[in-house]
Amino acid sequence: MSRAPAPSSRASDDYHFNEQVGHLLRRAYQRHVAIFQQAIPDSQLTAAQFVTLCAVRDQQGASLNDIAKITAIDQATIRGVVERLQTRGLITVARDATDGRKVTVTTTPEGDALTERTVPFAHDITEQTYGPLNPAERVALVYLLKKMIDAPDVV
Repeated sequence: MSRAPAPSSRASDDYHFNEQVGHLLRRAYQRHVAIFQQAIPDSQLTAAQFVTLCAVRDQQGASLNDIAKITAIDQATIRGVVERLQTRGLITVARDATDGRKVTVTTTPEGDALTERTVPFAHDITEQTYGPLNPAERVALVYLLKKMIDAPDVV
């Protein structure tokens, strides 16, 4: 009994991970996070915490579920982020007046002040993340990323 000869061209031969969209998105995100950590004046504030602060500021009285949906941060992670922000006195968490099972999250004056101080840096971080992209490329990138995000989920 003889074995079949190995194919001369395997399907994996033309798969280059460094050209795949997932890998490129991860690398771009890593670059953005590195820029964020270098440029942000509050060394304790992470990108996820800043996004959460902005979401809570915009949706005062939001539930944890609402915040998770708005920020696209999973439930387990958002709980930890909210705990750390609460420990720092930047947000408050309270039981909902009409539904005791639900908690609502609001920013404190300190949280609002930190967000206000950080936004100019966030604009600069966005500019640095775009790097050498020209204005048309920036618009195209944002458009394409939103289109990818809004695509129906495939199960």
